[in-house]
Amino acid sequence: MTTVSGTEPLETGSDPRQSVSRRIFVAGAGIMGSGIAAQAALGGYAVTLEDVNEEFARRGLDNARRALESASKRGKVSPANVQVALGRIDVAIGLRRAEGADIVVEAAPEKLEIKRALFEELSGIVGPSTILATNTSSLPVTSIASAAVDPGRVVGIHFFNPVLQMELVEVIPGLHTRPEVVARASEFARSLGKSVVTSKDTPGFVTTRALAVLGNEAAWMLYEGTATKEDIDVAYKLGFHHPMGPFELLDLVGLDTTVAILDVLWDGFRDSKYRTCPLLRSMVAAGKLGRKSGSGFYEYPPKVAGA
Repeated sequence: MTTVSGTEPLETGSDPRQSVSRRIFVAGAGIMGSGIAAQAALGGYAVTLEDVNEEFARRGLDNARRALESASKRGKVSPANVQVALGRIDVAIGLRRAEGADIVVEAAPEKLEIKRALFEELSGIVGPSTILATNTSSLPVTSIASAAVDPGRVVGIHFFNPVLQMELVEVIPGLHTRPEVVARASEFARSLGKSVVTSKDTPGFVTTRALAVLGNEAAWMLYEGTATKEDIDVAYKLGFHHPMGPFELLDLVGLDTTVAILDVLWDGFRDSKYRTCPLLRSMVAAGKLGRKSGSGFYEYPPKVAGA
């Protein structure tokens, strides 16, 4: 979590990307999509970052730039490499330019119907050897893949936020995913300097399932008056060596995203430990979504331009 992966391209002749892919198409230019685009570009890939309109796509490119510049300020990436990486990213409106991609990474909102519609449309655009990857953090890959003409080429590649700092990637094969697709997806992630774990296609996989319980239980403790949010955060950090407290993490992930994940887990398992704390639902209803809205369990002042 303390290093930025893929800061220097490998030499020609030893480059694992030659057996993986050369062009990456990222469908969805939100926080995750822009982070994935920045990471892939930093690793030497040509990247197309796509969204439904120019405003969203340009905003995603700006987010990718800020992520790379932040890494440079921390001394993880040279300023020259930041500029080289940015030069590898272009933007697109709509999915048409996915046609020439070796890997398409879908980073759309965490809603099954949206992802299924994307994969159905992509099936009619991409070539027969293109890998279709979903960055879902909780939805069943098999359900997403069922909308594709060829479900065997669909795989989960779950990056973590912030992408440039988080070393881990989960690879999740669906029921029909072919072994060679899993191998190529894993090789792609490793070529970015990531460590790969493979999870069965079960709701929440490994990390999201654990994170949801951790955050939900913290919310229940606050709701019940067990301790203050500040004390609970300190207890998690100092008692378990967590780099962030649960409320800091919930604000980073987004409370709306957390509630959506808990709903997926409840639907999948019907286990009471996934029953969403009413406090989380109330905060989402009030628009207190965390960092993305400027207010969650903590307050986040607007960033000053150029800061």
